[in-house]
Amino acid sequence: MRKPALSVVLAALLVSACSSAPAALTGAASLAAETHEARPVIVLPAPKAGRARPLVAVIADADGAETTDFLVPYGVLKDSGVADVVGLSTADGPLQLKATVKIQPDQTTARFDAAQPAGADIVIVPAQSHPKSPVLVAWIRKQADQGAVVVSICDGARVVAAAGLLDGKRATTHFAALPELEKAYPKTTWVRDRRWVQDGRIISTTGVSASIPAGLALVEAIAGRPAAEVTAARLGAGDWSPRHRTAEFKTERSDYVVGAANLAAVWRHEMIEAPLSEGVDEIALALQTDAWRRSMRTKVVVAGSGPVRSRHGLTILPDAPHKDGAAVLTTPAGGSAAALDSTLAEMTRRYGPKTARLAWLGMEYGRQDGARH
Repeated sequence: MRKPALSVVLAALLVSACSSAPAALTGAASLAAETHEARPVIVLPAPKAGRARPLVAVIADADGAETTDFLVPYGVLKDSGVADVVGLSTADGPLQLKATVKIQPDQTTARFDAAQPAGADIVIVPAQSHPKSPVLVAWIRKQADQGAVVVSICDGARVVAAAGLLDGKRATTHFAALPELEKAYPKTTWVRDRRWVQDGRIISTTGVSASIPAGLALVEAIAGRPAAEVTAARLGAGDWSPRHRTAEFKTERSDYVVGAANLAAVWRHEMIEAPLSEGVDEIALALQTDAWRRSMRTKVVVAGSGPVRSRHGLTILPDAPHKDGAAVLTTPAGGSAAALDSTLAEMTRRYGPKTARLAWLGMEYGRQDGARH
C-alpha cells in the first residue's frame, strides 16, 4: 500500500489537532458574545425546563475524536462544578481518541436520548476522525433543533458545518483548516484573530489549545466571572478572552522538512509512557500525550494495569502494562494547564526548537494565547 504524502500527514497532525450568574436569555437572536467592560463574554440561554444547571454533552463519533478537544472541555467543566457533564459516543464500547488515549464514554447517544428526551443544553463537538459521519451529523443537527448551544472545538467546526449549522454564521477553526473550509463552506464567514467566536447558538474555537479558554468562557457564561476565576486558578490557566493572532501560525517549508526527517529517522523514534492511576488528571494527560505525538518521533503509550477513573470520573483504559526502564511522563506543578508549556519546554530540550515548533503549530498555541515558547 502506498504511504500518504508527507504534506497530508503533517496537515492531519496540525489540524487534529481548540459575580452573579448572567441573566438568562431565551431567544436565539439575542445570543451573541457581549462585551462587559470592554471584555467579550459568551452568552447562554437558561437551562431547559426542570434543570437547575446546564446539561453538557461532549460528543465523539465511534471512530474517534481528537484527544484534547474531548478531554479538556470535559475536565474543565467538571472541575468547575457549574454544569452536569457527560461524555458520549455514537456506539457502545471503548473509544480510541486521536491518537493517544482510550476511554469508556459515559453513555451512548441512544441511551442519552432515552434518558434526556429534551436534549442537552450545550453540545461540545471536538474534531472527529470522520467529520461527515451520518450518525454523528444527524445527532448534532437534532440537538440543535431541540435548542442546544453547539460548541465546536478546533476542527470540530468541520462537523458542525457538515450539519448545515454554520450557513450564514460567523465561525472559526484551526488555522490550518481555514483555507479549505472557506472553499468548502462559502456561506460561512470564517473569522481570524479570535480564539472563540459566538454567533447565536453556535460557538466555535481555533486550534486544540483553545479548548481551555473556551471551557473557562463557558464556565463564566454559566456561573459568572468569579466561578471562572476560581476554576482557572485551580487549573493554572491564564486568560480566557478571545484574543488571538492567527498570523502567528504558518506552516513553512522548513516544517515539512523537519517533519519528514523525524518520520524517516525511525532509529531516533522514542516511546514515552503516560502512567495511569486512579484519579489521573485527564486535562494534563490530554495536553501531554497530544503534544508529544505531534513531534513525529514520539510514540506515547498510556500504561497501566487496568481501567481507572480520572480525576473527574471518566473511565480511561491503558494501552499496555508499564515496562521497566521506560521513559515516563510526570504531571508538572502549577495546575493541569501547565502541562502544555511544560511539555513544549521538555520537547525543545530533548529534540530542539524545530521539532517543538511542530507541536505548538499543531496545538495552535501562540504567545498571544499565553504560551511561553
